[in-house]
Amino acid sequence: MNEKKIRVLVAKPGLDGHDRGAKVVARALRDAGMEVIYTGLHQTPEQVAEAALQEDVDVVGLSILSGAHMTLVPRIKKLLAQRQLEDVPLLVGGIIPEEDALKLLEEGYADAVFTPGDPLDKIIGWIKEKCGGK
Repeated sequence: MNEKKIRVLVAKPGLDGHDRGAKVVARALRDAGMEVIYTGLHQTPEQVAEAALQEDVDVVGLSILSGAHMTLVPRIKKLLAQRQLEDVPLLVGGIIPEEDALKLLEEGYADAVFTPGDPLDKIIGWIKEKCGGK
């Protein structure tokens, strides 16, 4: 009997044009046995939320290097809730100052924040833990 793979949406919202890190994370998740849907660059918050709904994902991962995380993450969280996806964990990665990361976590906009230098195994482990070890 095949177990359902964890489905992860990796998205690049906003005007940020650098996606090497997102692709590295996406490959690591795939190599860890997860099914990864990568949206590509320059996604609007609406496109990210709609992709999460259409793809029936277990986790949404945002890669943001542009500095717009304090605007984009709350907006995406709100749009996910409007689509009855408030229980889908939202993780954020990229250039996120510690103060902003704490605020995103404390205010419930993000479930986890990862920054450059965090081991890929840490991200993989967090997702597996959140998704019940699927």
